[in-house]
Amino acid sequence: MPDGHPARRVVDILTGAWQAQALYAAAALDIPDHIAAGHDTAAALALAAEADKDAVERLMRLLTAMGLFTGSADEGYRLTPVSQILRTDDDRSMRDMAVIYGEEFQRAWGAVVPAVRTGRSGFEHAFGVDLRGHLQADPAAGAKFQRAMNAGNVFFSDVVKAYDFSACHTVVDVAGGSGMLLSTVLDAHPALHGVLFDLPHVLPVAREHLDRAVGEDRYDAVGGDAFHSVPAGADVYLLSRVLQDWDDDQACRLLSTLRAAMPDTARLLIVERVIPTEGSELLALLWDLHLLMAAGGRERTLDGYRGLLGAAGLRLESVTPLALETSLLVAAPVRERESEELS
Repeated sequence: MPDGHPARRVVDILTGAWQAQALYAAAALDIPDHIAAGHDTAAALALAAEADKDAVERLMRLLTAMGLFTGSADEGYRLTPVSQILRTDDDRSMRDMAVIYGEEFQRAWGAVVPAVRTGRSGFEHAFGVDLRGHLQADPAAGAKFQRAMNAGNVFFSDVVKAYDFSACHTVVDVAGGSGMLLSTVLDAHPALHGVLFDLPHVLPVAREHLDRAVGEDRYDAVGGDAFHSVPAGADVYLLSRVLQDWDDDQACRLLSTLRAAMPDTARLLIVERVIPTEGSELLALLWDLHLLMAAGGRERTLDGYRGLLGAAGLRLESVTPLALETSLLVAAPVRERESEELS
């Protein structure tokens, strides 16, 4: 079949899901950890992973062709930079991300047709409860989800390069999860004091990370609901991959709460993917549909963000591209005089 044949394109897209599940299997079976520990042949891997030798060899043959490993069944397999970050002990580990995408989110995507028909999340169709309810009811799942979110945070180091925090004293990370973004900012700016604000059940994981990363004297952890109030008077507010989880009404409500807490000199830093109005970048479009499957959320165009910000008394000041087709949107409060001029 010629590579340009339409049927080949269909087959390549359909079997892409198989590649994702093969990567998931490698993570779930801890194959990168076993290879790093010296269990590098197919026989040794099967024993360490408590798996069938023939099945392991066939899995590894595919993963090697995909570039996750090098080597062979008899001579032994070796890690590549891709499989290295699937190790559980790597600082950049994406192992938990691979597992949650291969398990919970795989089930959610299985409900893509009813999700598109109804506009309700695939996760809710598959599990009978929405993602937030599932994570709150199962602490282990919640912790795994936070670790998975951390795994996709390779762009956090770009934030401290894209925005000048040098004149700031206090930064509040709203719905800051495990505190990875806040710790990245605090580590780069030793004079800054941080506030991690999130729902109370999230704070233990955040405290554990922040104590280890920056020390308990560099931050406060505050529990609460960002739809009702957030800590007031800070120089900078961070909102990373939060608006994507909500429809326009809820997102506007959240932004309005933030605006009420912000001094006129403060800035809001939003980390989100922006849907391109032209070009062929797929990642934002894939994530947009994934958000429908996972949480009933959405990505937005730049005009969409401008509209949300304007309705909440904020204006878009700048946009800076980050890694993985993510963007940093800096928003400033609309002062009373500005608001009068606009009206």
